[in-house]
Amino acid sequence: MSRSYVVTGAASGIGATTVELLKARGATVIGVDIHNSDVNADLSTSAGRQQAVSEVLQLSGGKVDAIIACAGLAHPIAKTVSVNYFGVVEFLTGLLPTLAKGTAPRVSVTSSMASLMPNSPALVDAMLAGDEALAVSLAQDLVDQGDESASLIYGSTKRAISRWIRRECIKAEWAGAGIPLNAVGPGIVETPMVADMIATAQARAAIDTMVPMPLNHYMKPMQVSYLLTWLTSEENTHTTGQTIYIDGGSDASIRGDNVWN
Repeated sequence: MSRSYVVTGAASGIGATTVELLKARGATVIGVDIHNSDVNADLSTSAGRQQAVSEVLQLSGGKVDAIIACAGLAHPIAKTVSVNYFGVVEFLTGLLPTLAKGTAPRVSVTSSMASLMPNSPALVDAMLAGDEALAVSLAQDLVDQGDESASLIYGSTKRAISRWIRRECIKAEWAGAGIPLNAVGPGIVETPMVADMIATAQARAAIDTMVPMPLNHYMKPMQVSYLLTWLTSEENTHTTGQTIYIDGGSDASIRGDNVWN
C-alpha cells in the first residue's frame, strides 16, 4: 500500500529532492511551499499555517501517514524565527490528529548543524515558551544590534526546534500514538540557500573552519533526503527524539568524544 506524505519546503533544495525520492518509491506526496507547490502557503504567519493545514487535509482526504518538514530560512532576519520554529510547530500540531490515524505515522524535520553553534538563550526560551510575538521581537533586537548578533538567529531557531522535538517525542500525543518524531542536522548542503556561502574559495575556507566536513566534504540535497525518508519509513519503529547529524564528521570534529561527560 502506498504511503501518503506531506513535505514542506517542497519547491526547492532538500524538500524538492525528498519529494522526488518519495515519488520514485511509490509514495503519494503533497508538497507545501510558498509557491510552485501543491499547497501554496506562507508558513511565516499563523494564518498561512492554518491555511496549509486546511488545504493538506482537503487534498489528502484525511489520510496522512508521514510528514517531512524541510521549509526554512537561513537569513539573519526576524522572519526566520517564524518560519523555522513556529512554522514547523504549528503546522505539525495542526496535522497531528490526522497523522495519528495514519498507517505507521512518522515525522522528521530538517534542523541543522547550526543547532550546536552559538545562539541566543533568551530567543530559544521564547520560542520554546510558544511566544511568537516575543521571539520575533527579540530576533529583531538582534538584527538591530548588527550582523554579529543577527547571526545568532538561525542557530537559535535550529536549537529550539531540536529541543522541542526532544521534549515532545515522549509525550502521549506522539509516543503514545506510536509516532517517532526526529530531526536531521545537515552540514553544508549544496542548495540555493547556501550558494553565496560557498561561492568563492575565500567563502568556502571560512565556512569550512566553522563546519569542518572531513568525510566527503559538502553534500547534495539527496543525501539528506535518504535519511529523512528512512526516519519516516515503516522501518523506523524506535528512533525518536533525535537530531541525527548528517554532517561529514562536523559534530565529531567540533565536540569530540566528550559529549557524554
